[in-house]
Amino acid sequence: MTTQPDQMTRQAAQWRELAQQLRVDSIRSSSAAGSGHPTSSMSAADLMAVLMSNYLRYDFDRPELPTNDHLIFSKGHASPLLYAMYKAAGAVTDDEMMTFRQLGSRLQGHPTPAIPWVDVATGSLGQGLPIGVGVALAGKFLDKLPYRVWVLCGDSEMAEGSMWEACAHAGFSGLNNLIGILDMNRLGQRGETMLGWNADAYAERIRAFGWHTIEIEGHDLDQIDRAYAEATQPRERPTMIVARTLKGRGVSFLEDLPDMHGKPVAEAREQEAIAELGGLRNITIQVRKPEPAPPAATPAPEPVELPRYELGGAAATRVAYGDALQALGAARPEVVALDAEVSNSTYADKFAKAFPERYFEMYIAEQQMVAAAVGFQVRDYVPFASTFAAFLSRAYDFIRMATISQANIRLCGSHAGVSIGEDGPSQMALEDLAMMRAIGGSTVLYPSDPNQTAHLVAAMADLPGISFLRTTREKTPVLYAPDERFPVGGSKTVRASGDDRVTVIAAGITVHEALKACDELAGEGLAVRLIDAYSVKPIDGAGLLAAAAATGGRVVVAEDHSPQGGLGEAVLSALAAGPNAAAGLAFRHLAVRELPTSGKPQELLDAAGISARHIAAAVRELAGNAPDGGR
Repeated sequence: MTTQPDQMTRQAAQWRELAQQLRVDSIRSSSAAGSGHPTSSMSAADLMAVLMSNYLRYDFDRPELPTNDHLIFSKGHASPLLYAMYKAAGAVTDDEMMTFRQLGSRLQGHPTPAIPWVDVATGSLGQGLPIGVGVALAGKFLDKLPYRVWVLCGDSEMAEGSMWEACAHAGFSGLNNLIGILDMNRLGQRGETMLGWNADAYAERIRAFGWHTIEIEGHDLDQIDRAYAEATQPRERPTMIVARTLKGRGVSFLEDLPDMHGKPVAEAREQEAIAELGGLRNITIQVRKPEPAPPAATPAPEPVELPRYELGGAAATRVAYGDALQALGAARPEVVALDAEVSNSTYADKFAKAFPERYFEMYIAEQQMVAAAVGFQVRDYVPFASTFAAFLSRAYDFIRMATISQANIRLCGSHAGVSIGEDGPSQMALEDLAMMRAIGGSTVLYPSDPNQTAHLVAAMADLPGISFLRTTREKTPVLYAPDERFPVGGSKTVRASGDDRVTVIAAGITVHEALKACDELAGEGLAVRLIDAYSVKPIDGAGLLAAAAATGGRVVVAEDHSPQGGLGEAVLSALAAGPNAAAGLAFRHLAVRELPTSGKPQELLDAAGISARHIAAAVRELAGNAPDGGR
């Protein structure tokens, strides 16, 4: 930036005044709330004052504008600073700012998209920078628009592995539209951070991942200005500004003192703190709006032509996922796919080969994969992310936070359960249904058939919130015709007659085991109603209640999952719900109750007690124990 000396002096004075206002307002709002993180906000006030005055490009009246920059507070606990910035930009009033952390206020303790200028929820540390990578990937490779992604990072969160996953991927992808600002204030919650003020160590590590780094004094306004000017110069890599700052900057009884984290200024000393900062101010600045730019041209969507699998054949549901994803990609240009280096097992590689420009390899970094998916949906793309279901547990906090972000992402977990066979228990997801059912507003799907899988993948593209599809490694017979419909929240009655004595409820691989059991029992004259509960959440409560009632309340559930939190508990909840709850329920729950080992898939299903043999035995037990002798 080139200005005359007097202009520079005036501008520096304006920045200084704005930074002090941001500090004062951070104190005022958190003191009014009786909680919050004013000292963490105060350390970054100079950095944000210069950013919003001269470098951020954002139209607060049009937050949906495609060319807007994106500002993500990875250190989400510094929310008082963010809200003070919104006040300074004229986006919120002082009255609203002072509702911080109050019930009903959109200015919550940590930022959420309840505020139109917030892209994603932050506050669980280590997430803002990885999500910023996703937004930057969208900007560089899909939108092809000149917006920048600015991420304010805390030094404490640099201990999180997810931050280094983000650094690795951003450097590898050459994300020159991503600028990180590391607020190196030395003090964490309980004391000094791992590296303290060792800016060289931070910069050296970040440079090793392919970033351009700039080390500055974070309260020197001229250095901050020069750093931003340098960061916005054309180059083919991301930039990290490592800024040495003081926590609680500007107030003598707060500055660089331990044990002040997350504590508002005491009411008795609030006015003293404000006076040290020069008193109240009411500065409003005009944040520069972005220059108009045309978005990248995208073809119009077309009808989806799903793959078709004929009755009598066999195919693994994981293969059907890949086929359906490719078909969806052909019809809808907003669909993108991500995978964690197992795409030739999840079959996401079918999409990758067909649409390489919309496929993003995330390597073995599941946290970054889920974060990038959240970033893509910020830009209105429809992301599908896949890996082995067991490995999504690594990214569970990212999935949890995605719900708070009101994000719409689709996850596919393959190789679920003991039926994967020889790989052994480290690869067997036995907790994933419970994990995903617990996510607020989630949809959990577990298909048993390739046609069913294809229809559910297509449905996921338009589902709100977090949706999860569980797929099976082994080939299984085609059970349903290609044109059959599978509404989310439904189920399929696979076998039924007026003589049914027991209902068996299964999903995925156990549907096929249950069919074998039904055939065996039919030869003994014992009729069984078989329900394919492919929609685990929401579950077809009405359909399950009707089936249980038709069979005298005798129900067997078989699932390739832990007994906790999976299909069995979903079924029990449905049968116990409402005024029509099942009466006199006789229930048997077959699930994986012991630690599995390696073995052949069929051996493992049998050893776990969920094979056809065990299902048949449970049915016989219930039928034989019925008061009327079986009916």
